[in-house]
Amino acid sequence: MNPSQHPTLPAAVDVVVIGGGIVGVTAARYLAKDGHSVALVEKGRIAAEQSSRNWGWIRKQGRDARELPLMIESARLWEGLAAETGEEIGFGAKSTTYLAQTEKELATRAAWLDEARDYQLDTRILSPAETDALLGRDDRRFAGALHTPSDMTAEPTLAVPAFARRAAAEGVTIVEGCAARGVETAGGRLSGVVTERGTIACTAAILGGGAWSRTFLENLGVYIPQLAVRSQAARTTPGPLIHPGGIGATGASLRRRLDGGYTLGRTNASTFQIVPAAFRHFFTFVPTLYHRWGMAKIRVGRDFFGPLGHARWENDEVTPMEKVRILDPEPDHALLADMLKSAKEIHPALAGVEIAESWGGMIDVTPDEIPIIDEAPGTPGLWIATGLSGHGFGIGPGVGRLAASLVEGRTPVVDPAPFRLSRFAEAAA
Repeated sequence: MNPSQHPTLPAAVDVVVIGGGIVGVTAARYLAKDGHSVALVEKGRIAAEQSSRNWGWIRKQGRDARELPLMIESARLWEGLAAETGEEIGFGAKSTTYLAQTEKELATRAAWLDEARDYQLDTRILSPAETDALLGRDDRRFAGALHTPSDMTAEPTLAVPAFARRAAAEGVTIVEGCAARGVETAGGRLSGVVTERGTIACTAAILGGGAWSRTFLENLGVYIPQLAVRSQAARTTPGPLIHPGGIGATGASLRRRLDGGYTLGRTNASTFQIVPAAFRHFFTFVPTLYHRWGMAKIRVGRDFFGPLGHARWENDEVTPMEKVRILDPEPDHALLADMLKSAKEIHPALAGVEIAESWGGMIDVTPDEIPIIDEAPGTPGLWIATGLSGHGFGIGPGVGRLAASLVEGRTPVVDPAPFRLSRFAEAAA
C-alpha cells in the first residue's frame, strides 16, 4: 500500500486488528463487511513479511485433515477476494502436483489421499504416463504423482496489498508504520489497544502478528507454543512453461510466475532459531523436531537475544516491533543453489534458468503445525490468530473469516475446536 492516509488514529472502533498480513487484512475486511468499525495497525508495511515471501500456493492437497474444512472454505473465499479486487494478482485454479520419483514416495502420497477421501476432493493419483503427459515429456522419470486440478496459485507480492486496498475502500482504517505495544482492560475485559501513536478504544482485538505474536503475548503474560523458523525462497529468470501451477518434488518445488520465471523452494528446508521460548516449549516441539530431523537446521546465534527473543516493556516504552519494523533474514544461498540444481535435474527444460532474486522469511510454527485461533487466556476480547506454520497464504482468508466470526459471536464457518490453544496442554497431560 501507499503510506497511510490516516495520520491520526481513530479514538475508538469496534475492533482493532494487529498485523497487516493475510490473516489481519482479511479478518479486518470481513468485520467491516459485517458492519463493524475496524482499525488495522501494522508496525511496518502491509504484507512485508511472510505474506509476501511465501511460494504462492493455495492448496488443499497435502493438508492436515484438521485443516481441510477450513482450507476448503478458504479456497471459496479466495475466489471472491480475487474477483472483488479488480486487480491482477496472478490468481487462478492452476492445480497442485506432487511428483513421486519412487514407488515409496507415491505410496506416501496415496496414504494422504486415503485420509482426505471423506472431503470429496478432486485429487487423484496419476500414472507415470499421465504424469509425463502433464509435464509434456515422455521419459518415464516419475513413478506417478498426486494431482489436484482445483488447487490455486497467486502472486504473494500482489495479492495481500490488493486485498488491503479493497478493505480500505470499504471503510477499514489501515495505519502502517504503527506498532501495537499492548492492551488496556476494564472490568476484566479488553478495552483498548495501545500503539506507539496512542490508544484506540475497542471492545475486541485480533492479533494476527505472525512470527511476532508470541513476543507480543509474552509481554502480556500469555505463553503460546510458537517458534520462528527461517525459510528461504527465490525467483528464477524466465524459463519454458513446464506446468502453470505448483509442482512439488523432493529436492525442489516450483510455481510458475506472472513474469515467466518460477518461484523456487524446498519443503522442510528451514532453520529453527533457538530463543528463550524454545526452552519453555522444548518438549512440546520434540515431535516436530523429530519429524523434521535431517531436513531442518537448528541454530543458536545472535537471534537468541534478537527481536523475537526474550523481551519485556511497558506500554510507554519502545518495543522490539519498533526496533525491527520488518523481519528480513538473510537467505541460505548455498541451500538455494542446491535447490536450483535439484530443479534442473528434475526438470531438464529448466537448464538455462538462474536465480534472479532470493529472500528469507520467518515462519510462525506451532508444535503440530496447525494454527492457533482462540481467545487469549486471561484477556477476554483479545483473539489470537497465528501459527500458520508455513502454509498460511492459502488458508489465510479462512483463518481471517473464522477469527472474525468468533469475535462477532456468530456461528463459525467451521468447527474451531482443532485450533484451540488448550490442545497443547491437553496433549501434554
